[in-house]
Amino acid sequence: MPSLSTLKQTAFAPSLQPMEADALVRASGLRVADDRVRGRGAGLNMPGRFEPTSREVFDDGWSSIEELGAFKTEVQIEKPRSVITRNQSPDLSFDRSVNPYRGCEHGCVYCFARPSHAYMGLSAGVDFEARLFAKPDAPRLLERELSKPGYKVQPIAIGTNTDPYQPIERQWRIMRQMLEVLEAAGHPVGIVTKSALVTRDIDILSRMASRGLARVALSVTTLDRKLARTMEPRASTPEKRLEAMRSLSEAGIPVSVMAAPVIPGLNDHEIERILDSAKAAGADAAGYVMLRLPIEVSPLFRDWLLRHYPDRYRHVMSLIRSMRDGKDYDAEFGKRMRGTGPYAWQVARRFQMTCKRLGLNLRKTPLRTDHFVPPLGDGVQLSLL
Repeated sequence: MPSLSTLKQTAFAPSLQPMEADALVRASGLRVADDRVRGRGAGLNMPGRFEPTSREVFDDGWSSIEELGAFKTEVQIEKPRSVITRNQSPDLSFDRSVNPYRGCEHGCVYCFARPSHAYMGLSAGVDFEARLFAKPDAPRLLERELSKPGYKVQPIAIGTNTDPYQPIERQWRIMRQMLEVLEAAGHPVGIVTKSALVTRDIDILSRMASRGLARVALSVTTLDRKLARTMEPRASTPEKRLEAMRSLSEAGIPVSVMAAPVIPGLNDHEIERILDSAKAAGADAAGYVMLRLPIEVSPLFRDWLLRHYPDRYRHVMSLIRSMRDGKDYDAEFGKRMRGTGPYAWQVARRFQMTCKRLGLNLRKTPLRTDHFVPPLGDGVQLSLL
């Protein structure tokens, strides 16, 4: 089986026509049969980049291989030692985050978090959306970490890596338990999601918002249901996200819209419509992020384009590379979220002008930190003095 680097150099070479690239991907044996990945975003399931070996299933002529079934969502329990992740990135507006799950069933093909599955010995492809990890101890660990002497309160971001309201949250309810911990401690939280399931927790979020402790951002990538279905197969429909935005706003919860990611030649023409619709639904702030294609995400996204939009393949990738100094991705701080060059400048100006016209981002009140009281619940170590 060819390696990921070999696939990038051959099938995804910029000079190749879409039909040639598609033929090479099919011949590589890396593409999973359509009936096995129905309802999934990724079409590849290449081995994790840290794995020393790879395996290939083939029929030796004895018809001994049983027909492989469709990928089913599997959830394993992960027991981390800590749950708050710190960062010092100048591109982010927060310095700490919590992720109740690893992997995401929404299956967004463009998800920049996909490469993290390689650290679990799994693929960034179908494995990322079918083999998930839940952290049921996260609420207890969060409570313990908030109670540590010297803890300095700043807003915690949830949903920055994988979605806390992905479908398995209905069963595990880890996110709701974490909100209960944060509410009891008077700790501010900012949530990013593309799921209408967030409305389940309006009772907690409205109480926190009344104290200046909560803000929710809904990610709306497209208003085209067909595009959303193929690109984000198990996420809430665009209409449901706008309805959720309206419900949150009516409950007094500050709501933002994230037009993210902006994909050149695919959904970039929708920026104004998305912002208009979000404003009508009650959003008071907006943000955007240009498509990011780090490590394994690039071949996954390219393969997705070949399968669903082969006529746009070369145009989309040409625009992406024009913003990334001729590469699929540039990880440099200050560039990775927005890109550079004329096209990136044009998108930024359109976004700024639309926000100004709609009155978005005029007054964004910071989340409050003065309500914080360290937890003293079960599992919290008490002082000896």
